Amino acid sequence: MSRVEVEISWSTAARPLTDPAVRKLVLQTLRHARCRFERLGIVFVNDAELTRLHARWLADRSPTDVISFDLSEGRRRMGELYVSVACARRVARQRGVSPARELALYVAHGVLHLCGHDDHRPRERAAMRAAERAILAKLGYEDDPLPHP
Repeated sequence: MSRVEVEISWSTAARPLTDPAVRKLVLQTLRHARCRFERLGIVFVNDAELTRLHARWLADRSPTDVISFDLSEGRRRMGELYVSVACARRVARQRGVSPARELALYVAHGVLHLCGHDDHRPRERAAMRAAERAILAKLGYEDDPLPHP
């Protein structure tokens, strides 16, 4: 796999993952999806900011956990993820998993979307969930047997 530049930005005080763990997760997800990018930006934000972006760019005012933007120009593959740390912490508490695991799931999910995976139809959703589980297991995150909507 060619080298990918991973830029990480935190606008939250809580940091359930370290920057090296985020980089490792991004690289593992790209490897699993057999997908190449030159640059990926991962921006960790609060719920309010992600909801604002969701409304502005996707015309959906509902809260969400991660949004991915493909910023590719011609043959140059670039993308950006915005991930809600507060959502990960809240959902992790509800599901009985670590906030790090839930946040890692959101990052993997967003990168998989950039690589062309989708989750709108049942078969696509099942394939995406299987990929997420495989990626997180490979990196040693605990299993979450509950279905993710």
